[in-house]
Amino acid sequence: MQSDLILRIVGKLLIPFILLFALYVQFHGDFGPGGGFQAGVIFAAGMVFYALIFGLVNTRRVMPDWLVETLLACGVLVYAGVGLAGIFLGGNYLDYFVLSADPIHGQHRGIFWVEVGVAMTVCGVMLKIFYMFASRGHADGPPQQ
Repeated sequence: MQSDLILRIVGKLLIPFILLFALYVQFHGDFGPGGGFQAGVIFAAGMVFYALIFGLVNTRRVMPDWLVETLLACGVLVYAGVGLAGIFLGGNYLDYFVLSADPIHGQHRGIFWVEVGVAMTVCGVMLKIFYMFASRGHADGPPQQ
């Protein structure tokens, strides 16, 4: 597909909007449908779309394996960190109301950061799975360490 000019142009036009829509779903998740899981999958789908059009090697230049793995691990740490912050501030694990002086603001702050952690983790996992399957049996397999 790398020689298809129309597909490459349409991809260059659509991929930024797909990634922007992932951010919209992430930040709008508190007030409507969406959230971290959906945003992570949409972002990963945008990168998979990029890989299908421009090739796996180019995608690994944009989102290298170390970045995908770091994204995955940092998402888990953000999620766990919000839970531990609740414990350190006198509540239970993932008690959001202690994260601010006003319990309502604490709930919003906690949910936001948990959803950010979920989005990072889901995006990292989806891309890692795609990289593993896409590089299986190809000469341009995973980069050597």
